[in-house]
Amino acid sequence: MVKSLISIIISFLILVCAACYEQIYLKNTFDEMQDKLAVVEEKLDNKTAVKEDILVLQEYWIHKKESLHIFVPHNDIKEIELWISEAVIYTEMKDYDEARSKIAVVIDLTNQIPKYYMIRWKNIL
Repeated sequence: MVKSLISIIISFLILVCAACYEQIYLKNTFDEMQDKLAVVEEKLDNKTAVKEDILVLQEYWIHKKESLHIFVPHNDIKEIELWISEAVIYTEMKDYDEARSKIAVVIDLTNQIPKYYMIRWKNIL
């Protein structure tokens, strides 16, 4: 009986620790992504953005998406990747308004996606 109780408590603690890690990791990753997006957005607004600015953002996302696949469905990750890729092309063509609209979608996605996976009453019920 005591061994079973200890096993249950240890399993519960492992689950709580994993959930805390997931929440912290998602928050930090998407906060950092939003910081990078703010820089890109400002450059696009000023029409000073170059392809390399968006490529830095794209490289960051490609690096992070490998571990995000553990927590976030592939479709959400792929959608962000596609919008960033379109922004790269439009920035290269110096179509800043179109690139800005693509980045605006990415900003919205990076605001919305974490809300779906964070521990909140809406997500639990």
